[in-house]
Amino acid sequence: MQIQPRNDTTPDSAARTRKMQRTASATLHVVLVLIALYTARTFIPAVVWASVIAIALWPAFRWLERRPVFSRRHSLLAVTLTAAIGLLFVVPFFIVAAQTAAEAHDMLGWIHEVLRTGVPMPAFIEHLPTSLQQIARWWQANLSTPLESSPAVKNLHSATVVAMTRHFGGRVVHGLVEFGFMLMTLFFVFLAGSRLGEQLLMGSRRAFGSDGAALVRRMAESVRCTVVGLVVVGLGEGALLGVAYAVTGVPHASLLGMLTAVAAMLPFCAPIVFLGASLWLLAQGAMIAAACVAAFGLIVVFVAEHFVRPVLIGGSTRLPFLLVLFGILGGAETFGLIGLFIGPALMTILVVLWVEWVRD
Repeated sequence: MQIQPRNDTTPDSAARTRKMQRTASATLHVVLVLIALYTARTFIPAVVWASVIAIALWPAFRWLERRPVFSRRHSLLAVTLTAAIGLLFVVPFFIVAAQTAAEAHDMLGWIHEVLRTGVPMPAFIEHLPTSLQQIARWWQANLSTPLESSPAVKNLHSATVVAMTRHFGGRVVHGLVEFGFMLMTLFFVFLAGSRLGEQLLMGSRRAFGSDGAALVRRMAESVRCTVVGLVVVGLGEGALLGVAYAVTGVPHASLLGMLTAVAAMLPFCAPIVFLGASLWLLAQGAMIAAACVAAFGLIVVFVAEHFVRPVLIGGSTRLPFLLVLFGILGGAETFGLIGLFIGPALMTILVVLWVEWVRD
């Protein structure tokens, strides 16, 4: 009598085997992706910045890609766009550095003078109300006396200054290296062109279905609108207030306008610059000019922050103003400067998921 071998390949066991294999394969993929991300963790900020810039410029990139000049020259298009973005960041930096170096001699002379004699108290501080006279007393005790012996600067020893300078220099070098890798990443993103966008949409559709692909599109649109809302509005505020600085006689109006534009890209930070300029005018005795700069700046910031920016950021993505504000400020607090653009995208996900939940 011949004994037949037992056959365990039943449909249920085969299904369990396939399920175990899929689970093991998915686990292996996740582990490999996490290892790859951990290996490249130093360069993740540069990749994220490059992604934000590429998303913001993608409509313009697609338009240029269809032009006869660049239709068959993707390398030329990638080099041109990357160089333009690099110059957009580098040129203002060199302008500021050149102007700072040109005035370094006067600045050093002023520093030595205030260390020897102190900073004179502005006349308007003497006329402050009685409740604010403690400001005048603090100024007299800490700034009007020679700063070499002033209590306000007694803790600034040479070792402390050297340590602060070294830390600042290290941060500058780190930022320049990160900027270089960002430009390199951006070049390869532009070089891949529309194929990269199609692959990303195809991958999200395969992984999460059609709803996942639509959510990715909404996130990209949110990032693009946030970049437009922050950068364009910031540049507009800087240009308008730069004109106000020039008209009222604030020194270095163009440089201060550039600084105002950068500050205005952060919500509610522009007043720090133009109110500082207004205080400088007030200290010089130009009360009318100081009031004009302060009033004009407040009007510009009010219109930009409450009407223009919410429409640009929240209008296309259908985000309420409160969620736009939470996304920008909360994103900046959680992720740093890049969170300004990531935060509204996360708020978009929240709104989309809520709408789908309510519909279901």
